[in-house]
Amino acid sequence: MKRILVPTDFSEHAEYALKIAAQIARDTDGEIFLVHMLEFPSQMADAVSGGADIPEIMLFMKKAHEKLEEILESDYLEGIKVSEAVKFERAFEGIVKHSKKNNIDLVVMGSHGASGFQELVVGSTTEKVVRTSEAPVLVIKNDDTNFKTERFVFASDFSNEIKKPFEKIVSFANIFGAHLDLVMVNTPNSFKTSIAAQKIMKEFVAQFPITNYSLHIYNDSNIETGILNFSNGVNADIIGMCTHGRTSLYHFFNGSVSEGLVNHSNKPVVTFKI
Repeated sequence: MKRILVPTDFSEHAEYALKIAAQIARDTDGEIFLVHMLEFPSQMADAVSGGADIPEIMLFMKKAHEKLEEILESDYLEGIKVSEAVKFERAFEGIVKHSKKNNIDLVVMGSHGASGFQELVVGSTTEKVVRTSEAPVLVIKNDDTNFKTERFVFASDFSNEIKKPFEKIVSFANIFGAHLDLVMVNTPNSFKTSIAAQKIMKEFVAQFPITNYSLHIYNDSNIETGILNFSNGVNADIIGMCTHGRTSLYHFFNGSVSEGLVNHSNKPVVTFKI
């Protein structure tokens, strides 16, 4: 995790994420890319892209750079290489583009979650980044001065499509010396016997060079609830999930377990795109 992207809107949740990113950067000898997205009405954005020097736009940009400079003076960033940038783009699109351009290894974002109608129709910037980012996304909800990853719960069906992202998951766990709690959640709509579930998980894990792990089968009413209940039961430090990155009507009607966790879990959630 050498190259860490932290988007900021200057909120307290964005600061929580930056503090965690600083801890990770310090532990891995990494660097932080701090970025703020300025979203303007379309006519103003067109003016910017056309090179127009509009006083209002320049004022916003000046203020954003001033806030970033203030953040760079924070004690928790001392000794860490930090690059800062202000971009004129829609937030989630700009974050994903900035991530690709800078070959980012990990995106760390703050989120206060969403609920009800807002969650169903609008979704948050963090949720959209989780759905579209090629790099893993770590979502932080709370101010944690002692970020730990000793117990890393990874929930999956352990099918063949998980193989490629699972390599990143193993690497992530190894970097932090975390114990991997691998869990398959059994639900009434997708039930497997314990013997069948264990067989799937053992055959899957046998394909990877990991030793610090344990296998679990957990029964619950639905997958998201099962992951949350299991994670609370083992006092997990972080929850990991894979996401398909589906969009449009499929996502609207079906949603995503990983995005649900991002909204509803108080624990840090890290997602890996399939």
